[in-house]
Amino acid sequence: MHAHEFRPLADTEFRPARDLFMRALNLPPVTDEMWQSVSRTSEPGRVFGGFLDGELAGTALTGTSALAVPGGAEVPAGAVTGVGVRADRTRRGVLTGLMRAQFDDARERGEPVTMLHASEAVIYERFGYGVATRSRTVSLDRFRAALRPDAPRGGRIDLLEPEAARTVLPDVYRGLGLVRPGSIVRGDAWWDMNLAVAPRDAVAVVHYDPAGVPDGFLRYEPKSRDHRFDDGTVTLQVRDLVAGDAIAAAELWRFLFERDLTDRIVAVDRPLDEPVEWLMVDRRACRTTAVGDDLWVRLVDVAAALRARTFNAAEPVLVEVHDRFLPDNEGTYRIGPEEVERTEQRPQLSMDVSALAALYLGDVSVSALAAAGRVQVHEPAALPGADHLFTTDVVPWCGTPF
Repeated sequence: MHAHEFRPLADTEFRPARDLFMRALNLPPVTDEMWQSVSRTSEPGRVFGGFLDGELAGTALTGTSALAVPGGAEVPAGAVTGVGVRADRTRRGVLTGLMRAQFDDARERGEPVTMLHASEAVIYERFGYGVATRSRTVSLDRFRAALRPDAPRGGRIDLLEPEAARTVLPDVYRGLGLVRPGSIVRGDAWWDMNLAVAPRDAVAVVHYDPAGVPDGFLRYEPKSRDHRFDDGTVTLQVRDLVAGDAIAAAELWRFLFERDLTDRIVAVDRPLDEPVEWLMVDRRACRTTAVGDDLWVRLVDVAAALRARTFNAAEPVLVEVHDRFLPDNEGTYRIGPEEVERTEQRPQLSMDVSALAALYLGDVSVSALAAAGRVQVHEPAALPGADHLFTTDVVPWCGTPF
């Protein structure tokens, strides 16, 4: 029997924990130069270690952030990342202990939700996480990519020098606010790391509205194949594109379409409902090459999380929630547009907390989960109302890796 210990790590233990995480991903340890940027993502008190017999066997860290939910509120949220267990110490309860330590910490800090991007899709549901947003990858033939004459136009676009990007982009992102449910706060440490590890040829662009107010930006990297040994193709890899309105979005795409010496544009982690094809003269020049899970959410405090978002006008629905990992969340909730409260009434629907997390931001309907067996229906007449309660006008999207 192994002796387990789970605790926040001291500052001097942060780098060994990061190296353990990198090895768990089959990657080399961080270099001294990389550590200068990566280390800022390690918040004191929020980097956890799992020990077996006194030896570090696993780690997980949480970043302090906030999540936009339906209705526009920004809910305090823990951004979970850096989760790894040594390859020779797996399946010994280390990951379970780390998850529990993070949930306890989130509750103490008043964070009703935690969130993550999953390296594998089968790991986190057993801890109560559910897929709350999805994203797509689009690939565009630059020679056929032209915007329609009636596409929105206005404002101007400026290229940023690398040193200016670190100052300007965070201000633009904060000024826009969280643009849709699923968007998250990006702290200074996030910007430091993401801009520091960007390739030297990365490009940053800002769009300004007619009044000179910045209302969108994009970051991309040109990737070239050697024309002597390959086909010489040049691809622009879009890492980040955030716009405050349709005009800014169209102009940022237009900027990409008009780049000379470019053959292809590939953009990752884009919203499912982003109307790129509808902007284009030849919609077939834009192909969706992948759709996948994006942000996973865990309702650490079910009642507080539900009360933080708004619901559409409909009759309240009685939902029984099962939560084996955090059993004090279990019970039946009366969920309606006016209030969310626990009740002793007979439930109309039953579901695991991971299914409720998938419904939380409006990415999937209650009926779809019921059809998949993820929601148990006791009163079929409750389904249409439940669908309407949880649905949102805009598809949720995160768009921020961490």
